[in-house]
Amino acid sequence: MITNLLNIILKTSFFRLCGDIFFLIFAAKFTQLDRKDDTIIWAIIACLLWSTVYAGIKIGLQYDTPLHFAGLRFIISGLMILPFTVKPSEYFKILSEHRKIVLWVLLLQVLVNYILFYLGMDMVPGALGAIIVGSQPLVTALVASMMHREDPLTMRKMVTIILGITGVVLISAGRQALRLGGAIELLGVVLILGANIATATSNVMVSLKSRGMNPLVLSSASFLSGGVIIFLISIPLEGVKQYSMPSQYWLTLLWLSFVSAFAFSLWFRLLQRPRVKVSELNLWKFIIPVVGAILSWVLVPDENPEWLTIAGIVIITASLIGFYKNGQKPVAGK
Repeated sequence: MITNLLNIILKTSFFRLCGDIFFLIFAAKFTQLDRKDDTIIWAIIACLLWSTVYAGIKIGLQYDTPLHFAGLRFIISGLMILPFTVKPSEYFKILSEHRKIVLWVLLLQVLVNYILFYLGMDMVPGALGAIIVGSQPLVTALVASMMHREDPLTMRKMVTIILGITGVVLISAGRQALRLGGAIELLGVVLILGANIATATSNVMVSLKSRGMNPLVLSSASFLSGGVIIFLISIPLEGVKQYSMPSQYWLTLLWLSFVSAFAFSLWFRLLQRPRVKVSELNLWKFIIPVVGAILSWVLVPDENPEWLTIAGIVIITASLIGFYKNGQKPVAGK
């Protein structure tokens, strides 16, 4: 009885704290924004959608194999976007004119990233996987500094990233015991890191090479073709599926497909905006584990806020506020 009462008090206090800290983030950033600049708002919306992905993948992998599940997801994503693009004749003309960037995104963002990501997530515990995935802003900042001279790795950026990763570690440690087992889990870590490098490289290339291209065409073509390739690869490696999955599987698959369709099309559009720095945009991905933890506390009856997790959320919030409040120029929208 006393334990339940303490959990209720802690949960109530925690959600009030969440409201306060997110208000601080918005206040710190939006006081500097031009009225026409909605880049950060849309970046946060994309990250909020992505925060639901990891739980969905874990649910889906209970019923399906990694490559087959990923292939189906991206085929559906590509089909979801297709009606909102352009006329067929214009669609193929755009693909022909921008075939190099389409092929790079297909290879890096869809094939390499998601094949490694799904295989890696199937090999490691959820908490450890969350930490490795959470290192993506660091990987992106390093890749961007090497590929784009106007996106250097500044001291303030490094401090923000280090604090952000520290927060991710605390959030993960508060939700599940951290451990690194045998060779299989170590291989899983390497695969997820490889996925981070692939998606970081893809992000920089989209920012540098895709200006003037319809982002819906880019995302639909890469997801649809990439999904078909992954699906075909899954047949010899994982066998032919019977599709006798429960409704929970299909609902999860549809949601994940929608998230990919909407969030990536949006993200590609943001990367194309003038003066947007890839490394700075990716700092907002630190809120993904924050929202993921909050969703689990809301939706899972046996999960309650832990002090380590709350400390991690506060650290991530402080790092974002510090980066955007202390003289950082706002990212220009379009």
